[in-house]
Amino acid sequence: MADKDGTEVLFREVQRFRQSWLWIIILSITAVCIYAAVEQLILGNPFGNNPAPDIYLIVIVIIFGAGFPLLFYKINLTTEVRSDGLYYRFFPLHCSFQRITPEDLAEYEVRTYKPLREYGGWGIRYGAKGKAYNVRGNRGVQLKRTSGELILIGSQRPEELAGALALVLKR
Repeated sequence: MADKDGTEVLFREVQRFRQSWLWIIILSITAVCIYAAVEQLILGNPFGNNPAPDIYLIVIVIIFGAGFPLLFYKINLTTEVRSDGLYYRFFPLHCSFQRITPEDLAEYEVRTYKPLREYGGWGIRYGAKGKAYNVRGNRGVQLKRTSGELILIGSQRPEELAGALALVLKR
C-alpha cells in the first residue's frame, strides 16, 4: 500500500473514542441540554431554580448538545509507519501528520502502561514518562527519540506497529 506521495505504507491504524462508558456520559450531557432547551425555549417553563437567559441556553445547547458529541465522534488517532518514518496525527488537534524519521528514533518497545496513573487519562497527555497519544486501552509502543524525548503511541495492535518500525529501521 502507498500513500498519495508514493511512500510505501507498512502499517496503518485509525483509533476512535468508541468506549460505551464515554458515550453514555456524553449522550447524558447532551440529553440534559436538549431537555432544558425544550422545557425553557419551546414549552416556556424556566429550567431550574435560577434559569439561564435563553441566549445562554442556546449557546450551551450548541456547544454541549451538538458540538461536544460531534467533536468526540470525529476525534481520531491515526498512526502510520511509512518507508520514511513514523507518522501520527490526533485529528482535529493536528491538521497534518507529525513525523519521526528513522534517524530520529533511538529506541522503541511494546509495553503495557497505566493510562490514568502514568498520564492522567487518554488523549494527548503529558506524564512522568513523556508525552502520550492514546485513545483507548493500555498498550502501545514507547518511543525514545535521539533527543531523549519519550513518546507513547497507544495502539490496539502494538506488536504490528513495532514490527513495521523494525522494517523501516533495517532499511
